[in-house]
Order: sequence, then C-alpha cells, then structure tokens
Amino acid sequence: MISTQNHAGLPDSSALQRLCKALAVLDALNSPEPEYRYYSYDATWDAGEEFFEMNDGEGDQMLVLFRPEGCVINGYADGLEQPEKSRITRGLPAVFDEFVFGEPVNSIGTTFCLWYTLRYGWQTGPLDNEDDGSEDLLDIFDGNPDTYAEWANEYYLDETEREPIETEAVASIYRHEPLTKPLVLAINSEINDWAALEVDLQVIGYPYDFS
Repeated sequence: MISTQNHAGLPDSSALQRLCKALAVLDALNSPEPEYRYYSYDATWDAGEEFFEMNDGEGDQMLVLFRPEGCVINGYADGLEQPEKSRITRGLPAVFDEFVFGEPVNSIGTTFCLWYTLRYGWQTGPLDNEDDGSEDLLDIFDGNPDTYAEWANEYYLDETEREPIETEAVASIYRHEPLTKPLVLAINSEINDWAALEVDLQVIGYPYDFS
C-alpha cells in the first residue's frame, strides 16, 4: 500500500498529473453536479501551476499542486492529530512554501505531506506517526483502473439503476484517450448536458472530440 512510509508506488510528477486529470474527468462524468464530486482539477490554478483536490465532504481532503519543478501533496485525515508541520515538511523546496503554508492548505490542515522533484524523486520530512491517513488517501494513486472502478461503483452507483462502470472505460481515460460521446456514455449513460461537460474538460485540460 502507498503511504508516507512507503511511497515507492507513487508515479512521478508528470504521470501523477495525468492520473489526477483522469480522476477529475471520471468524476465530472459520474457527478455532473460539481458540488458532489470527490475529485476535481484546475489546469489554470495560477501562472505555471495546476491544482488537484480530493474532498470526501466529511472532513478528509487531499490537495496537490503541480509546478514545472515537480509537485507537492498535502493530506488531511479528519480526526487524526496533526503533527508539527515544520517537521514533516523539513526539506520542502521553497517553491512549494506559499502553497503548503498559505491558503487553502493552512485552513484545511495537514496530517501528511510529500513532494516530488526531478532531482530527488519523492520525499517527506521526518515521520513520527504512521497513522497519518496517507495509506487511505493515497490509495487512488496506484494507477490501477480497477481501483477507481470499484470505488466509483460503490460511491456513485449504489442505490441507482445505472449500469456498473467497466474497468476498460476507466482505463481509456487513464490512458488519456480523447473523450468521445461513446466513451462518455460508457461511463454514464445519463449524461445529456454536453456544453457543461465541455466547460469541465476545458478547466481540467483534458482532450475531447464530441463532433
């Protein structure tokens, strides 16, 4: 399992960025109403920066900032004691300081933090507590389409009449194949607001062709 104690399974920054976009696209398809989405992505967060968020609506949140230098993951697991932030971020590159110590991260909280640079790969500061919530929150980054399909079938389709999401459809989006109407409908046959979906895909920065 991926965690701060064992982050060898995390993809590099570029691959993680593609995965985060794919997760946001899948959630945009499964939940046309943005307020109910678990994963979201903003490719225009700031100049030279892109932003991914996981929010379960019950207190757990994970924020990822992507920059040319790499990326940083801030995780907060509700109910867990927050460690000393300056300690678990020891060695954090200065380009990530404003994000990690500013808003919205500061108000959300931090139970774990990891960062990636081309030179050093994945790093974290000294870890005093294995129970930081990272194992649960980072699980989705294993790159396995089954992981998302199994989760989404329970999270979005429970008590609905929609057909289960097929792993191959998820895998197509994980591969960043351009989104087409047949692929959209393979995920969610009830999609009908194509204009709104186009706006979502433009914000995420994901290729599509609805012609």
